[in-house]
Amino acid sequence: MNRASDGTEIFDVVVVGGGPAGATAAHELAQGGRSVLLLDRSGRTKPCGGAIPPRLIRDFGIPDDLLVAKITSARMISPKSENVDIPIENGFVGMVDREAFDPWLRERAVASGADLRSGTFKLFSRDGDGVARIHYRPGADPDAGAVHSVRARAVIGADGATSEVAKQTIKGAERMRYVFAYHEIVRSPTVPHAAFDAQRCDVIYRGELSPDFYSWVFPHGATTSIGTGSARKGFSLRTAVSALRGASQLDGETIRREGAPIPMKPLPRWDNGRDVVLAGDAAGVVAPASGEGIYYAMVGGQFAAQAVEALLVTGDVRSLKLARKKFMKLHGLVFWVLGIMQRFWYSSEGRRERFVSICKDPDVQKLTFEAYMNKELVRRKPMAHVRIFFKDLAHLLGLAPA
Repeated sequence: MNRASDGTEIFDVVVVGGGPAGATAAHELAQGGRSVLLLDRSGRTKPCGGAIPPRLIRDFGIPDDLLVAKITSARMISPKSENVDIPIENGFVGMVDREAFDPWLRERAVASGADLRSGTFKLFSRDGDGVARIHYRPGADPDAGAVHSVRARAVIGADGATSEVAKQTIKGAERMRYVFAYHEIVRSPTVPHAAFDAQRCDVIYRGELSPDFYSWVFPHGATTSIGTGSARKGFSLRTAVSALRGASQLDGETIRREGAPIPMKPLPRWDNGRDVVLAGDAAGVVAPASGEGIYYAMVGGQFAAQAVEALLVTGDVRSLKLARKKFMKLHGLVFWVLGIMQRFWYSSEGRRERFVSICKDPDVQKLTFEAYMNKELVRRKPMAHVRIFFKDLAHLLGLAPA
């Protein structure tokens, strides 16, 4: 970090938002020797089921002691309460508590050399020489205290689905599409019972709990996340979660309650063509249908860091487009397929019933979890894909039993 003649701090990069995307980007850049300010709004934890695949654990060096549970099966529950249990063969899904996971990621960035500060981003402006200036209010209260500012050669906006950085710098960011999510973290049952398994995630497709998305019960060891999501205005998420707690016999102590909008489609543009690029929820990289976001946020943060590094080295503003280009090359097809799946299969109770029925199929189960665990489409089993295609077609035409 340097200072201008007026004493203003100058950073190579200011990262706004200290969640998985922002903390990962800050870590990558600081590790490479860049001066980085990581600006995080304190006192808030995003509602999140907390599932992370083995690919994330491996690629980002997540220590085992951050995993509060290892899930070995999933249960899909249809509108008519038909249960489909899906074992996770030869592996597990790790579960993290964001209240501990996010601070660990931020501290890793600090250990690499990033300057972590608590504060709320307020304004993006430019000085007379064209260099970006980031205005923020230090501390936990976004409305109290004096506004400070720093200069930045580049900015990464990782400040969530309603990103102020995006709104102020990226054309079209205001058209982000959301599902609103809400969950309650409760004490897990100390005595096992039929409605709860500490090593199983439950995914519930039932209209009264979520008319257009799904609800969940995700064990976190000593605690459990019980949540739901919906884009329908007026739908009471709190009422739905209360009903789900009753049905799941999860009446223990409530640790905390959290709600937030979750983006359902990547923005068409992630950069301003000059010195700003988006990552994580700010860029819209939460998987449709599943709502999975942690892995995609961290990959997006990594690509944003690489794009900014290229910009700082070459001065070529086209480098910023690499973040979205790399991400969509790897995951764009998956997002497209999941988007179609959500629009079609989640649109009515009858279709949800058929969707859960499809999940009984061993080919579907195996390929789905292999793709989830490794974050790659499974291409080495072409006949399984052919079988799934014809089975799906039968369900679409109503020729298969629900």
